Amino acid sequence: MADIEAVVWRDGELVLLDQTQLPQLETHLHCQSVDDVVDAVRRLVVRGAPALGAVGAYGVAIAMQQAEREGWDEQRLAAEVGRVRDARPTAVNLAWGADRVRPLMVDGIAAVLAEADALVAEDTAANRELSRIGADWIESRCARRPLRVLTHCNTGALATTGWGTAFGIIRELFERGEVELVYADETRPLLQGARLTAWECARQGIPYVVQVDGAAASTILRGLVDVAVIGADRIARNGDTANKIGSVGVALACHAAGIPFVVAAPSSTVDLSTEAGAEIEIELRDGREVTAWSGVDYAPAGAQGFNPAFDVTPAAYIAAIVTEQGVIEPDGDASVAALTAP
Repeated sequence: MADIEAVVWRDGELVLLDQTQLPQLETHLHCQSVDDVVDAVRRLVVRGAPALGAVGAYGVAIAMQQAEREGWDEQRLAAEVGRVRDARPTAVNLAWGADRVRPLMVDGIAAVLAEADALVAEDTAANRELSRIGADWIESRCARRPLRVLTHCNTGALATTGWGTAFGIIRELFERGEVELVYADETRPLLQGARLTAWECARQGIPYVVQVDGAAASTILRGLVDVAVIGADRIARNGDTANKIGSVGVALACHAAGIPFVVAAPSSTVDLSTEAGAEIEIELRDGREVTAWSGVDYAPAGAQGFNPAFDVTPAAYIAAIVTEQGVIEPDGDASVAALTAP
């Protein structure tokens, strides 16, 4: 089965698989302006740290094309590139992707696109490698076979440029015949687990169930889970990780149950300039995402929604952090810098 392409540059456009429409519809958004890119990022048409890195890089090319069409000066172009770079604050990869190609802007759009294409190829290869590494580590730590795996949010091909990160590890384990069942947390508020991870499991033939986020801790403590594997949108120098809201609750339950809680992400997600999780800005989204669905209110009139998109899991509750560079087991001495690209 052909892998999912969440982010593609085609015929002078940035083409995004619209993840707000899945699983009911497979439609694509064609971005030709900075407004298109920023809106797609903020509405979660595209999401997931690695995919956002690609969008950041290709978004710079979109800004350059628009500058040519509309006659922007250098100051305006820089400001528009900044809008792409800063469209979502918690995930480091969006800014990382834009920053990687910005020095090449002086060489023209072709140079920027070539570097963006290289970023995509590197990310896909990195995902396959971290999946192999992560699967090996889990097999060495979990005695029960086949494995019952819990995951939170979506970290598959939809969230990356191909294959997946945490979900990529699950795919690797499944191909080895090691997966009995995946518990896919629904993941509030936009149900990325119920809509997207479940969709990817179904496409791959991986046995799964969808559970409400509030059931995750009970499922773990009842002994129904052997390992939890999630992604990260930013990894701080001390090993604290930021991921979709609800992740820290899974980590706490795993810690109480004595089972591994594994974080998997590409090395580009490691942010050595952020010392600890307390420094990570937590994005607050529109409160109506938790008081309404499909435009229909289900909370009392006037109810205000508190809607943080991410939370931070302290390193003390993480059994292993996996990138394509290897694995560390945070213990106060392990260096997160070892997980970054050389």
